[in-house]
Amino acid sequence: MTDQPQQHGPGIRPLYLFLLVTGVCVLFVLNLALGSVDIPIEAILQILVGGEAGQESWHKIVVNIRLPRAVTAIIAGSALAVGGLQMQTLFRNPLAGPSVLGITAGASLGVAVVMLAAGTITSIFAIQQLSAMGSWLIVLAASLGSAAVLLLILLISIKVRDNVTLLIIGLMIGNVTIALVSIWQYFSRPEQIQDYLIWTFGSLGGVPLDQLWILAAVAVVGGGIALVLSKPLNGLLLGENYARSMGLSVASTRIWIIVSTSLLAGGITAFCGPIGFVGIAVPHLTRSLLGTNDHRVLIPSTLLMGAILLLACDIIAQVPGSTTTLPISAVTSLVGSPVVIWVIIQRKNLQASF
Repeated sequence: MTDQPQQHGPGIRPLYLFLLVTGVCVLFVLNLALGSVDIPIEAILQILVGGEAGQESWHKIVVNIRLPRAVTAIIAGSALAVGGLQMQTLFRNPLAGPSVLGITAGASLGVAVVMLAAGTITSIFAIQQLSAMGSWLIVLAASLGSAAVLLLILLISIKVRDNVTLLIIGLMIGNVTIALVSIWQYFSRPEQIQDYLIWTFGSLGGVPLDQLWILAAVAVVGGGIALVLSKPLNGLLLGENYARSMGLSVASTRIWIIVSTSLLAGGITAFCGPIGFVGIAVPHLTRSLLGTNDHRVLIPSTLLMGAILLLACDIIAQVPGSTTTLPISAVTSLVGSPVVIWVIIQRKNLQASF
């Protein structure tokens, strides 16, 4: 595998960057404009710059409901996409995603403990009524669950040097947590199971403005670590032996990759619930469009592409003109699967990227 950052010529990257940033901005505005109540784009732009909208209700809808949802979509899409890119590079596996180490399953187990074991007072409906206090209960439970799995994986990674073995262990840990949740569901009341299933659908609308900064901070820390790891990630693509010969500490790099991905995947799952397929689909799409495996280019591009994909999926999920909101995780799978199929058909051999 050779690194090919200059394949398309020196002038193509700024153009791609401009197109990606433009795409994020356009979809961000559309996300604010479309929904059960269509709001003119002119009014949206007025609200964003601090002006007055044509109707007071428009201002409340945008600021209190749609703006936090759209910002959450940008943060979640970016974080999951970068997490998936790191996992695919670390394990050199095109099917690896942010949840491959069981971090997402650990978060789900934490939420299951609260929802299925603590009684109906902690059901999702009661939590919504409790506002910040209730949502913090779910966020804390998911964070503790993902942190516990992260600690276990880090301890194992110190002993296990082979990435494939670590991948299998991560998958097994994920299966164990899923099995525990299934057993818990079997002995739970139907209303508790329903509440938990609603959480597993994923949602971008449950993070209020006053909590967005925490979600953003976690994503910035995780993404910042990923950016610092750009060169080590390039080294891993050339093989661990070659990376060591270049002076790279493979063990240390692997730990930092796990920490970064865990922050990104665990943080998003804690605040938004499980959102699937973004982490698998976006890195492949970005590699296909840019024609490079240089992580100095891939990481910022994947970040923007993830935001674009989740913003587009959120527009679809809200079913413009209807009061219906589809589960975001279902929409990402419906959109992401054809994307991956298209990339496979175009590239014919995904493994060649690793």
